[in-house]
Amino acid sequence: MRPHRPSIAAVIEQRRSFRRLHERGCFVLPNPWDPGSARTLQSLGFKAVATTSAGFAWSQARPDNGVTVDQVIEHLRAMVAAVDVPVNADSEAGFATDAAGVEHNVRRAVEAGVAGLSTEDSTGDPAQPLYPREPAIERLRAARQALDAAGGPDERVLLVGRSDGFSVGRPDLAETIGRLQAYSETGADLTRSPGVDQRRLSPLPPACLREPSTALRSCLWSNCRDVSTRSWEVRRTGC
Repeated sequence: MRPHRPSIAAVIEQRRSFRRLHERGCFVLPNPWDPGSARTLQSLGFKAVATTSAGFAWSQARPDNGVTVDQVIEHLRAMVAAVDVPVNADSEAGFATDAAGVEHNVRRAVEAGVAGLSTEDSTGDPAQPLYPREPAIERLRAARQALDAAGGPDERVLLVGRSDGFSVGRPDLAETIGRLQAYSETGADLTRSPGVDQRRLSPLPPACLREPSTALRSCLWSNCRDVSTRSWEVRRTGC
């Protein structure tokens, strides 16, 4: 049975709420793997949740990146229906090798009711773990076009551009910052690079300080896999 679909008004309000959360500053965005864990996190007071590609795949007895786009879209519908807070979608690399496919799949995620969506530049190919810079930019541009076609400025799904060099064995800070800046200029509302430990980085180069400063936040932001990382420590780094 398909999950109950929230009203259009409820989806729009969740998208507006998600933007307001980002405008206010730093907040914790936990990763539930199914509707039950999403509801539990909401009951604990979290103001938004984000799906996890690995967590969902593992819950289906599959490896990360081992589920189909159809399975992910159904999962997104179920997660949105389960909670009254905004849901950010982990869309991996858009489940497509070309920009047109990314745009099509992003449209499907929007129709599922998500408030935010991240798209990454990793390929899943150990021989070439990242898409080359220009194709990666075109893929993000396609995602931006899909979101722009889906609603007005205050109703749009928030787009997160993600560069995965540090998590796929290419920990080049200058390249990562350059990609994040390009993604921001292409239309990402926010950018991020998982695997960067902001507490161990030397002072960042001036190029990281370009407006609108989303690159600064992103290149400093890592997944809090280390449980000793506290939200106040993240805020202290510039969030």
